Amino acid sequence: MGFKCGIVGLPNVGKSTLFNALTSSKNAQAANFPFCTIDPNIGIVDVPDKRLDTLSSLSKSKKKINANITFVDIAGLVKGASKGEGLGNKFLSHIREVDAIVHLVRCFDSEKIQHVNKKIDPLNDLETIKTEILLSDINLLEKKLQKNMKKKMSEKETKLLETVLDKLNKGKSLEEYGDPDSKKILKEAGLISIKPYIIVCNVDEGNVKNGNNYTNLLKKKYPNEKFVIICADIEDQITDLKSEEKEMYMKNIGLEKTGLNQLITTGYDLLNLNTFFTSGPEESRAWTIKKNTVATKAASVIHTDFEKNFIRAETVSYEDFEKYGSFEKAKENGKLRLEGKDYLVKDGDVLFFRVNP
Repeated sequence: MGFKCGIVGLPNVGKSTLFNALTSSKNAQAANFPFCTIDPNIGIVDVPDKRLDTLSSLSKSKKKINANITFVDIAGLVKGASKGEGLGNKFLSHIREVDAIVHLVRCFDSEKIQHVNKKIDPLNDLETIKTEILLSDINLLEKKLQKNMKKKMSEKETKLLETVLDKLNKGKSLEEYGDPDSKKILKEAGLISIKPYIIVCNVDEGNVKNGNNYTNLLKKKYPNEKFVIICADIEDQITDLKSEEKEMYMKNIGLEKTGLNQLITTGYDLLNLNTFFTSGPEESRAWTIKKNTVATKAASVIHTDFEKNFIRAETVSYEDFEKYGSFEKAKENGKLRLEGKDYLVKDGDVLFFRVNP
């Protein structure tokens, strides 16, 4: 359980290097020439969580199961991709079902690594990617709304997609479509341009702590967006280190978190996600849910039958579980709560669901 993230950017901005570092793999070919990635690379990464480590230790669990994030790395886009330039834009279909987009932007100078446009200009690079994604979505909607497709859609769906297409053609925002039905229709349509995104600035080692002129320009242009500054080369260097060694390395260069941990924190915030836990002798596990999720819906994440057969949620905060060491000890000290179906599950809750057989 977690979320799925698509990595997009121009060729040669460090996407494959970053993907390999984040996923601790060498699946993505990284080379100093454009379009070295053709087929999508997919990697699943455990979400590090010291709370889960502690719970697993306290419960003497046989298994520990982290939440996870899926990263999808696709070929680089170039200006004119919607018209067939470079490798075109057909591979965007591989990220139409992700939850969030990582816009990876090159923010470093290097004569050794060529830029597809012969010039380092992160503002222009990001606008190129956003424009090509927008044009791809317009093309997708036009195909969906062709006469033979309209017969397969409801009147509401057709009207909504026609309105959205008009707005996309005019470059207008789609933020007003916040009701559940519209959100569901747009999600099923597979539009990428409406997905939440993180701007990830790939800098050199000397600028990873404070950024540089390139990152400052981007932040000035997009003051309300989520930013992460990383150095893909550093992430690549620490790939094979143990977690304690990674922490020590990052502290030595003045950073608190690895690029992966920054992306996780920012992604959870962007998507309004929380984590709850289950913990016992057999297994300790982290589960990902939306903020303000009620207990019955949280139970359904474990098993769909848990929602309809829900009785109550025996609840202990992580802090109290850590302090007392078990559900039983927490109960003895008055820290175990019996919550009903409308209880809003909080980040860090340790839950045991009582359900009818």
